[in-house]
Amino acid sequence: MSEGSKIHLIGNAHLDPVWLWRWQEGYAEIKATFQSALDRMEEFPDFIFTCACAAYYKWVEENAPEMFAEIRERVAEGRWVITGGWWIQPDCNLPSGESFARHGLYGQRYFLEKFGVMARVGYNVDSFGHHGMMPQLLKQCGMDYYLFMRPEAHEKQLPNDLFWWESEDGSRVMTFRLSDSYANWAGNNLEGKIVKHKQRAETDGHAHMSFYGVGNHGGGPTVANLRLIKEIRERHGQEDILLSSPNRYFEEMVQINPLVPVIKDEMQRHAIGCYSSHSESKAYNRKVEHRLLSAEKFSSYANLLLGLPYPAEPLKQAWENVMFNQFHDIMGGCSVKEAFDDVRDFYGEALSLGAKALNAALQKLSWSIDTMKPEVKSLSKDKDWQLWEQDDLGTPLVVFNPLSWEVEAPLQINRKLASVTDESGVSISIQEVRASRTNGKDKWDTLITARIPAFGYRVYWVYLNKEAQSELPMLIGAVQADANSLENNKVRIELDPNTGYIQRLFDKRANREVLNGSGAVPVVINELHSDTWGHGLSQYRDEMGRFADAEVKVLENGPLRGTIRVTSRYNGSLLRQDISLSNDSSDIQVKVKLDWREQHAMLKLAFPVNVEQPRTVSEIPYGFIERSVNGDEVPGQQWVDVFGIAAGTESVQGKVTSTDIPPNLSPGAAPNSELGTEPGAKSSLETGQDHFIYGMALLNDAKYGYDVLGNELRMTVVRSPIYADHFGERDEQVEYMDQGIQEFAYTLSPHSGDWREGDVVRKAYELNVPLLQIWETYHTGILPQLAEGIIISSKHVVAAAFKLAESGEGWIVRCYETSGIETEAALELPALKRKWSCQFGKCEIKTFLIPFDPEAAVKEVNFIEIE
Repeated sequence: MSEGSKIHLIGNAHLDPVWLWRWQEGYAEIKATFQSALDRMEEFPDFIFTCACAAYYKWVEENAPEMFAEIRERVAEGRWVITGGWWIQPDCNLPSGESFARHGLYGQRYFLEKFGVMARVGYNVDSFGHHGMMPQLLKQCGMDYYLFMRPEAHEKQLPNDLFWWESEDGSRVMTFRLSDSYANWAGNNLEGKIVKHKQRAETDGHAHMSFYGVGNHGGGPTVANLRLIKEIRERHGQEDILLSSPNRYFEEMVQINPLVPVIKDEMQRHAIGCYSSHSESKAYNRKVEHRLLSAEKFSSYANLLLGLPYPAEPLKQAWENVMFNQFHDIMGGCSVKEAFDDVRDFYGEALSLGAKALNAALQKLSWSIDTMKPEVKSLSKDKDWQLWEQDDLGTPLVVFNPLSWEVEAPLQINRKLASVTDESGVSISIQEVRASRTNGKDKWDTLITARIPAFGYRVYWVYLNKEAQSELPMLIGAVQADANSLENNKVRIELDPNTGYIQRLFDKRANREVLNGSGAVPVVINELHSDTWGHGLSQYRDEMGRFADAEVKVLENGPLRGTIRVTSRYNGSLLRQDISLSNDSSDIQVKVKLDWREQHAMLKLAFPVNVEQPRTVSEIPYGFIERSVNGDEVPGQQWVDVFGIAAGTESVQGKVTSTDIPPNLSPGAAPNSELGTEPGAKSSLETGQDHFIYGMALLNDAKYGYDVLGNELRMTVVRSPIYADHFGERDEQVEYMDQGIQEFAYTLSPHSGDWREGDVVRKAYELNVPLLQIWETYHTGILPQLAEGIIISSKHVVAAAFKLAESGEGWIVRCYETSGIETEAALELPALKRKWSCQFGKCEIKTFLIPFDPEAAVKEVNFIEIE
């Protein structure tokens, strides 16, 4: 028998818990499919069943415990093989890096607790694409192998279906791409499929896997399947065609070690419409990911400093909801309309659980801060019905920062005030701004610029009537607004009064026009030819109109912030953009409210960046990637950047030699085109000459799709296909996605140098994770009015998570390197009296376990919190 002719038959049941049905139907189908698999084991003693997704097993455990007990026996026997290691088979482009960590943490620990095993093979046979950091995430989740199917051969050419997949940090997993479907249905030629795979194995010189079993709505291997397989084995060789599992296949491949390529690339692209289908659920996903992380951080501090019980179970339930909603047919926005009612419920519960945990922690911390003043004898609301201010002593407002670096950002306080000081009594500048309420004349808030320590807080004292008692520090870069422009010491932005487009964005620091045409142009794209998924497409560029007929109005006129509202129209749709500039800032912040009424249409916002030989880099989960500027629709997360040579500029600021910039910054572009890299993915700047490198980042808080053609960056705002339309019969009863109002925010951040020099990663986090505030009163406490929670010496390292260890015996801090630069970092947690140093490789993720025992050393663990 030759290894090159061996076929490993994988009996499985691909089951979408949600797609053309709701989760309750998926729940029932899981039980029926699992029972069917157990029946096959009774009927066919050599049958082996493979199944992923911890969520499915938990459903069976809670609803059919007798069946669950039988499954445990079969797992122990080795005939029921657990793969996948994650809570669900998620979309593998859109969840955050930390979400992938939680899939591994909760999925693998569940399997270990219930079955005494962990999955060794990553298993995502139906997801629509796979980002370039996947190998490291898989390894951190305890998996050395990976199985996928999409993109298929017609979507991405690979030199071989078996290969070593490598991410930027150097992590490798042996990976197999299915050459045919993960399933077979009645009427399919199963024998022909197996024979074809056998021929491919002979050609490639190594064994292949071939999947069988009814799928999508479950079912799994049938009696007819197994009877036919018995006949096929008799005809084509018992030893060449094996009833097997992915575990056995990869074990044999590693032992044989066939000569297969190493590929350093993302596995894209399938179903490009899924990056932007169903805006509401995608916005909820981004919001809840960050809320849960903030809740964990401050719950940890409240427990550590004050003994507040850590809400482990509520937070775990919230993460389970989030992970379930990241299933590829949910997060990809391609399920039936009714399914998204359930998605809203799951996200809503997760947001509520996160909000309760976060509020309890913040309130516990703020109540324990010493805010007492000698003049106060007891609490009384004699002066004001809303605040507890006595005489002119002020009211304490506690502001918290969930991020791992000091943040300086605008903060809107929901009261009109006469003055504000910091905790030491130093007065700060304020600005009256419109509130969201209209309560008689009480419709004004107060804006300040807050500066809050990392993972920490600060008390600001606010005064209803008492004017600032000392001269205010000189305000740097005050903002001026007029009818069509905003300006400060760093930038000037001008708007076209008729269209509302950005007519000019000038960077004073670099003496540079940021754009070489109109910016923030709302382009309407015809997508009548697209199904919900965007199957068969690589781009959306069939323009059919633009929003115009604008009304431009000044809302705020400095000095801390100026804001101009631009309201434009297209057919029955309305787009409102509140464009803001803060003092001493070069970033343009935009809050968007869209009332979308179009069908089979897409809205993009376009920005032509004024650079030559453009390149584009964007965020992917716990990493970044450089891609071609060829106009393809691609997935991204919180930021995307376009940079290149700023020709014709005499300024020397930001002047670099282009040979100092790596020609490829990405975990995505392979070293040669035979590995599937598209032409242009490695285009480098001219070498041997000095150039002024310049660029602009686009940050967002709710969007995941964009394209870059040449120097023009377009962010996909909304699309309105039919729900779950796979080129079906379109009649008058179909319903269209994303009709009505949605709100989100984005920021334009021009910078000299590349995206690293623009501090883009931190700015994107700051947009997505705003400062938090708690009103307080006068009380004694054990905590100071200013506190810093973490100190990290390297600006290239972000601490994304701080939580109680699942073992309950220490704290977990998870950090990652953001810039693709090897760096040494010292980390300090003052509250724990802990300090340690470590070396980070390029894009490396590190998880630290800090034992409660102060004498025990800090340990490095994986996502599962195992050394």
